[in-house]
Formats: sequence, structure tokens, C-alpha cells
Amino acid sequence: MMNLSLLDIAIVGILGLLGVGLYGLLVCRNLFKVVVALQILVKAALLGLVAAGYTNGHINSVQSLAITVIVADTIVAVIAIALAVQIQRQLGTLDIKNLAGMRG
Repeated sequence: MMNLSLLDIAIVGILGLLGVGLYGLLVCRNLFKVVVALQILVKAALLGLVAAGYTNGHINSVQSLAITVIVADTIVAVIAIALAVQIQRQLGTLDIKNLAGMRG
């Protein structure tokens, strides 16, 4: 039976989230899905930050920094989704390849 430490479990979680986020960025062409994939990548980075703080014994300061990043990142995600809704209304598509070819 394997004994996994808390840090080992966190590393597996970080790698899993990074994999899902990168897969979403590489495969998805929908603007909403890209925003969600970026959110998953940010959560992986935050989990890594908290794991590093846990190993160094500075968990309280790292947790307060993580809460600040979560709030700021949520605001950015809400603005990105609002822009995507406006793009959908104005242009009728959220396909990134179609949006990249547009001019004007």
C-alpha cells in the first residue's frame, strides 16, 4: 500500500488541472470554453502556490495572497464573459478562428 503525502496529492492535482486547462486551450475554439480553460489554469497555479507555502511553512500569507488572486481573477473572468456575450450579439459567432479573420 502506498503512503501518499499531502504534497504528493497536491502535485497530482496540479498536474491534472494543468493538463485539463492546456487541453481546453488547445482543442476548444469557443470563446466561452477558452475562458473556462484559462480559469482552470489559474486554479492550478494557485494550488501550486498554496502547496509551496505549505512546504515552506508560510501557509497563512500564501492563503491570503491566493484569496486576493481568486477575487481578481473572478473579476477578469466576468468581464471576459461579458465581452464574449457582446461579441456573440454583435457578430453572431464565438468561434475564435472566425473572429481572428474579421476586420473592421
